[in-house]
Amino acid sequence: MASSGEDMCNDDDTHPAGMAGGAHLLGFSDEILLHILSHVPSTDLILNVRCTCRKLAALCLDKSLVHTVLLQKDYQANEDKVKQLVKEIGRDIQHLSLAGCYWLSGSTVEHVARCRSLVKVNLSGCHLTSLRLSKMLSALQHLRSLAIDVSPGFDASQLSGECKATLSRVRELKQTLFTPSYGVVPCCTSLEKLLLYFEILDRTREGAILSGQLMVGQSNVPHYQNLRVFYARLAPGYINQEVVRLYLAVLSDRTPENLHAFLISVPGSFAESGATKNLLDSMARNVALDALQLPKSWLNGSSLLQHMKFNNPFYFSFSRCTLSGGHLIQRVINGGKDLRSLASLNLSGCVHCLSPDSLLRKAEDDIDSTILETLVVSCCNLRHLNLSAAHHHSSEGLGRHLCQLLARLRHLRSLSLPVCSVADSAPRADRVPAQPVMHAVPRGFGKKVRIGVQSCPNPFSGQTVPQPSSVFWSLLKNLPFLEHLELIGSNFSSAMPRNEPAIRNSLPPCNRAQNVGDSEVAAIGQLAFLRHLTLAQLPSVLTGSGLVSIGLQCQQLQSLSLANLGMMGKVVYMPALSDMLKHCKRLKDLRLEQPYFSANAQFFQALSQCPSLQRLCLVSRSGTLQPDAVLAFMARCLHVVVCHMFTGESLATCKSLQQSLLRSFQAERPALNVVIFPLLHEGLTDVIRDVPMVHLDEITLFKSRVAEEPPNLWW
Repeated sequence: MASSGEDMCNDDDTHPAGMAGGAHLLGFSDEILLHILSHVPSTDLILNVRCTCRKLAALCLDKSLVHTVLLQKDYQANEDKVKQLVKEIGRDIQHLSLAGCYWLSGSTVEHVARCRSLVKVNLSGCHLTSLRLSKMLSALQHLRSLAIDVSPGFDASQLSGECKATLSRVRELKQTLFTPSYGVVPCCTSLEKLLLYFEILDRTREGAILSGQLMVGQSNVPHYQNLRVFYARLAPGYINQEVVRLYLAVLSDRTPENLHAFLISVPGSFAESGATKNLLDSMARNVALDALQLPKSWLNGSSLLQHMKFNNPFYFSFSRCTLSGGHLIQRVINGGKDLRSLASLNLSGCVHCLSPDSLLRKAEDDIDSTILETLVVSCCNLRHLNLSAAHHHSSEGLGRHLCQLLARLRHLRSLSLPVCSVADSAPRADRVPAQPVMHAVPRGFGKKVRIGVQSCPNPFSGQTVPQPSSVFWSLLKNLPFLEHLELIGSNFSSAMPRNEPAIRNSLPPCNRAQNVGDSEVAAIGQLAFLRHLTLAQLPSVLTGSGLVSIGLQCQQLQSLSLANLGMMGKVVYMPALSDMLKHCKRLKDLRLEQPYFSANAQFFQALSQCPSLQRLCLVSRSGTLQPDAVLAFMARCLHVVVCHMFTGESLATCKSLQQSLLRSFQAERPALNVVIFPLLHEGLTDVIRDVPMVHLDEITLFKSRVAEEPPNLWW
């Protein structure tokens, strides 16, 4: 094996480090070792592990490991490591993702051009000029899948003939638009999948209003004749709607015959035009879809669904639509038609979808359990279901509660529910906390260890025990493989804005949510495979003691988002949260939104016990922080690269702390992104626009993420 790293390898394969109980790591079969090595970051694999011994040197260059290189969220992949990696194995890489590698310079990203065998490359979030992109793509003749950002200053006229030849062969394109532009779409004459993310701001940083008009000419018209998947996701803003209309105009003239997925995600209203009506009519006549999402205004009060044809659908999103239960059953499920192919369903904000009549329903009214039962029976293989942002109240009756019906969906892996929907039907004002009991907590594949569900001292005693009689406890018992759970108050709205001032007022929680508290939170501890958890607007969380149960038993937890727990005037769950964090050894992301939260030494000391933590976002109206505690925390937690704090502190305090963090840690953490800023400051919008999109979308902004997009939409 000829390589620059081989000379550094240890020739002694008989006694390397890594002995355990007399068993030698290298005694495993190559198949097992390859599986283990597949979990090692590519930079470590090629630049470090490969240099330990000859056997690992050979295995690290196996095709299964070097054909696909994923560097997104490899925050230790600095400029030198990426260049060296490309030098060592660039000729073998076929799939490469640098998505969100905002810390790499354009000259380093340009080294991608050396990977001449590339078939698929994701450069979203990378710094690329038109000329640099042209140079790279000119060398990648085998490229078939591309993801890029289109930033201000992009000029398609600077693309070379060789670059355009490469683009003409690209079949999959993902474009994130930060400026009004067609990007490279007109050059991609063989497109089968087009994903568009519109992140254009209405005004420039200097305050000038942008225009959504594009120069339309023969060379600018997109080519959609082979298109199978069209997806567009719009950030708030009028200009994003104006630009997407220009992309849709071509579709309205001639709908591709092979189109099978058509998805447009728009916040707020998006009025229909003559062109969009023609497009929808053409789609209803000429295509059979298996994935659909439309702006709510296109569906509300429309008979469109009645005429649309579906062929083994796998994804539906009717988020925020006034879709009634009757329409859901008759027009989507077709009166109970077998929809076993449906894997993902988003009914977020569909306040009428479980009621027969959308015109007369009030928020406090009960759902129609027969509608939900028809949905559950017809879509029995659902893996992702979102029912958040609505009031779904169950009536009395054995086996008719929403939780009891959803318990039949044994294939669910992600679930989002409004808090009020998991409350027992009957008011429980006389509820007395149960006595502590012991629960068996699985530890890997070994023997079960019996421990109490909570370890914090009084006054938490007796308040964290999940009640086997509650419907929510039974639901989670029947969904043991759930990986993503969201419990979000039906009236919750985050104080963190998106292209607008911070929200200063919030609606009160639903009355039924008062019946959901520490015991229900503790019930989540049953989910041994839980990876992502969101809890928002639970007013009856008294001590937060249920969080301790989650920390103890959900050992796979990687991301945690907590917002507005308990009473808003006082943070009462701080001791329990501190106790929980001690056990979260795999936690990578923590988002905490709570008014009057004190980010003090106690909090950061507890957070320092999360060795895997990478991203932290704190949003607290009238909240405080201790700069010395933040600095000490960042010094102890070496993997933290995102520190976002939006509190009630003064601008001077925030700026001073931000500068201190960058000065102290930027050198050894190339991906470090620090934003410390007053939440209610008028300049917050300008600060937010500089946050890398990968962090803004995944942790800084609060949103429901279950069934947000079709499964496996990209990588």
